[in-house]
Amino acid sequence: MTTRVIIVDDQAMVRAGFAALLAAQSDIDVVGDAPDGVQGVELSRQVHPDVVLMDVRMPEMDGLEAARQLLDPPIGVTHRPKVLMLTTFDVDDYVYEALRAGASGFLLKDAPPADLISAVRIVAAGEALLAPSVTRRLIADFARQRPAPRRSRASLRLNGLTPRETEVLELIARGLSNQEIADALVLAEQTVKTHIGRVLAKLELRDRAQAVIFAYESGLVAPGER
Repeated sequence: MTTRVIIVDDQAMVRAGFAALLAAQSDIDVVGDAPDGVQGVELSRQVHPDVVLMDVRMPEMDGLEAARQLLDPPIGVTHRPKVLMLTTFDVDDYVYEALRAGASGFLLKDAPPADLISAVRIVAAGEALLAPSVTRRLIADFARQRPAPRRSRASLRLNGLTPRETEVLELIARGLSNQEIADALVLAEQTVKTHIGRVLAKLELRDRAQAVIFAYESGLVAPGER
């Protein structure tokens, strides 16, 4: 199955380079690009991509607002693509807000080509791009600056999870993959996937990205812990 992708970035050379790289993959089809958030949203609603590569800082409409519009569309618009944010180290807070809005993760613009290709495939498959250590560090740094209240609504929602589901959520927040969680808890990987599905359903979260945010905000995982 081919993954349909659009690239939204205000730098033409970035769009062209990413498009050439991705289009060379037999399982990825680049179906368009846009120079700003406004045109990116319009294009997405026209061509219905599976994944949108979204720059954070752009004119007209930034990537955060564009992600919000795509992931929380108005009544009558049913298409909601996966959004993968493209960023640099100096926009930590911004990207955190994008994850809270429902983005499936983010990737540094200077990441190796293989990482970009892998990121698109991971996000298209319904996973969140949270394994790289840089993601854990950025989210942890942001959470450290904004500690969660001890008796927040998020912490109360944890009561609906079983002890095993709570363990799985904690390991997700520490950036472990499904296989790493399975190894840590001595479970089959399919069992881990089942637990993750239940965690997301009970907490009404879209994906692993929001699960990480929830774990920090609820106080389940303290910033800086490993």
